[in-house]
Amino acid sequence: MSDRTGIFAGDDPFVLAQSWLDEAVTSEINDPNAIALSTVDADGLPNTRMVLLKDIEADAFVFYTNYGSAKAVELDGQGKASFVMHWKSLRRQIRVRGLVEREDGPQADEYYASRSLKSRLGAWASHQSQPLGSRASLMADVAKITASKGPNPPRPPFWGGYRIRPVEIEFWADGAFRLHDRFRWTRPDCTSDWGISRLHP
Repeated sequence: MSDRTGIFAGDDPFVLAQSWLDEAVTSEINDPNAIALSTVDADGLPNTRMVLLKDIEADAFVFYTNYGSAKAVELDGQGKASFVMHWKSLRRQIRVRGLVEREDGPQADEYYASRSLKSRLGAWASHQSQPLGSRASLMADVAKITASKGPNPPRPPFWGGYRIRPVEIEFWADGAFRLHDRFRWTRPDCTSDWGISRLHP
């Protein structure tokens, strides 16, 4: 597309997304890798929450969570998700829609091992999305886990990653007089070539 230049240039949306994220790392004060992740439950009612994107792969986006959480139940049940990354400092956003699969192998082990010890122990102690009587009871559970798991706990079997393989990615940048620039990359499935179109603001 002739006018897809500057910050929108390139033939690979994942490389482009990584370049935008890299730029945001230098300008966003907190969590430049935060995404608003949306799922739907069995009744089609949507849920949205903030999570941290941990990797942009050659053909997917990866984040981690507790497999017993509401988001995981909905991801496993529907197999689809969407998210948006928004950077106020850059006045840009990326929207993604796609299919979901678990990352429950060595890559998940490696990421889990890279987390702080307190975060690793917290993953064991938290029954994410379940009712909690008090913070004191949670901290008591953390203390018990600390005593039983020691200084190098393995990754819990109920904790791991999800990989979103997109069929749609939209890159948006703020424009003067609200005449924003929007380019949407789409493909019919996760193995097809991308088509790119400019959208009205």
